[in-house]
Amino acid sequence: MKKVIEILKKNPMLIALIFVMLFFHAWIVMAGRGSLFAPRNITNLISQNGYVIILATGMLLCILTGGNIDLSVGSMVCLVAALGATLIVKWNNNFLGIQGNIYTSIALCLLIGILLGAIQAYWIAYVRIPAFIVTLAGMLAYRGLALLVLDAKTISPIPDEFTRYFGSFLPGGSDIAARARFSLITGVILCVIVVAVRFYGRVSKIRKGYEVEDVRWMWLRLALICGVIMGSFHSFGKDRGIPVVLILLGVVVLAYYYYTAKTVPGRYLYAMGGNEKAAKLSGINTNGVLFFAYTNMGFLAAVAALVCMARFNSAFPTLGQSYELDAIGACFIGGASAYGGIGTVGGTLIGTVFMGVLNNGMSILGINSNWQQVVKGAVLLTAVVFDVLSKKRKG
Repeated sequence: MKKVIEILKKNPMLIALIFVMLFFHAWIVMAGRGSLFAPRNITNLISQNGYVIILATGMLLCILTGGNIDLSVGSMVCLVAALGATLIVKWNNNFLGIQGNIYTSIALCLLIGILLGAIQAYWIAYVRIPAFIVTLAGMLAYRGLALLVLDAKTISPIPDEFTRYFGSFLPGGSDIAARARFSLITGVILCVIVVAVRFYGRVSKIRKGYEVEDVRWMWLRLALICGVIMGSFHSFGKDRGIPVVLILLGVVVLAYYYYTAKTVPGRYLYAMGGNEKAAKLSGINTNGVLFFAYTNMGFLAAVAALVCMARFNSAFPTLGQSYELDAIGACFIGGASAYGGIGTVGGTLIGTVFMGVLNNGMSILGINSNWQQVVKGAVLLTAVVFDVLSKKRKG
């Protein structure tokens, strides 16, 4: 019983996510509007929230440095999408008279994102202008530049050659049986990888003499994880197949999880957020850490822009509005501290799914969009209040 209580205390948002999913599922069923876990809804949850996962992962790194945020990410998404759509659609991949291809255009979009992030990072990290002021200026300036590039018009359609990398489904085709078989096989392979990695980690800890969790809880955790994987991929197989964007999201989440949890530079983010002066005295280049966090945010904003271009098949003036709020909300709901130094990529992923379930569930039920904003605001405030009060109790 003590172990169960300990697990509940360590995973409050995961428990809350499960409760919210079951709550909306029951409400949707009773309202006669299908099921929250219908294959199309599972696919939509991934497709509609892909950009949030990408942006929230980058935002987490900014928050870890000391509770800093980036208000400009939505405007950066719009500007990069505007420039990318102009290059791909209007100029036909022709840049300064150099005829390129779709890969050249994607690379240029990513470089533009890095440049936009680095411009802000310089003022924040080396001139030490508060991040709030710099990114607020960036939010206004980048949005204005995007409107100038777009001339307040929508650029569409985006060529299929581009959208297949960010908005298509695997394996493609109309063979339902082949699609279901491919999805299930992929799910099984992923489960095998998860189990193998978990056992390798356990054996490694035992060899080093570290304490490991009870084997029964390990099996229960693996059963739950594999159950979610197989259920999701079964749903993909019954719908349109595996979303290609899911592969990109998996790469982003795993790469940044490894960076923040397993590398020395990643741990610098936590050290700086915990006490910047102490981190600097211990030899950490805190200016460099801050510069990296905001430059990286520009890079991930560019990745999100490519995903949004494929999803909407266009670039338009209002693209990216409030995206920064979605990313910040996902981080705080996922357990990131408003003061910095605390937060994980896994928690951010849970926070993003939590926000996505709220959006998806309320949309299926036909709840007024104004009330949806009220609910999301209340959830965000509750998450931050919980964080602040828990720190006071510990103090």
